[in-house]
Amino acid sequence: MVGSWQDAALVAVDLEGSGAQDRDREAILEIATIPLTAGVVQVAEGYHTMINPGRSIPRRPWISPGLTNDALSGAPALSSVEPELSARLNSRILVGHNIAVDWRLLQRRCPTLRPTGLIDTLRLARQLDTERAGLSLTALLDRHTLTRRVSELAPGGQPHRALWDAVGAGLLLACLAEQIHGARPVSLRELQRLAAIPLATLTPIRPGGEQTELFPRATADGSPQVRLRRPPRPSRNSHAWR
Repeated sequence: MVGSWQDAALVAVDLEGSGAQDRDREAILEIATIPLTAGVVQVAEGYHTMINPGRSIPRRPWISPGLTNDALSGAPALSSVEPELSARLNSRILVGHNIAVDWRLLQRRCPTLRPTGLIDTLRLARQLDTERAGLSLTALLDRHTLTRRVSELAPGGQPHRALWDAVGAGLLLACLAEQIHGARPVSLRELQRLAAIPLATLTPIRPGGEQTELFPRATADGSPQVRLRRPPRPSRNSHAWR
């Protein structure tokens, strides 16, 4: 079917952040991108990495286990990851659960990203689930008996970690899309009508949107190398509805 959502260039995305409570210091801690081919998640072709946030991150209830300062200190800086993200996300439609929250922070930190649209599985679930109860990603995956499959595709992962949640969002999209017309594939246009989120324009933090490294490298004279950032606008917690 020409124009089916399965023919579109889609990529499931999830990131974990330090939380909007950080305001101008809100940082990306982890990101995963999983392409969908013919509506099927392609984990082997995906990308997943933790991100060095440029500073120590205090322990907070909403920061997932495993995203510790020790682990993050050995991760790449966002500036070195952004070209890879651009190659994987530009000219594609991003899919995620409450994707506007992820895109808000991605757009601020990585201004070179140029996706063509956003598909929100939370919004789609709200359109299809008249009860509107238990609309978190984990609740919806349980309801549609997808949790085990997510864990199989993301071994060692867990809810509220980027890889697990990105895989879950991709599987959930395919499951929900099947409910719209049953055996007949839904068109991309209709899927966008039900689940698209506008690509809002936000002011980048600074050209390049860089985060400094947790343990800055020294300059030629041995002094610490420090990069400055402009503060973004405050925003809501990145873990809402997850």
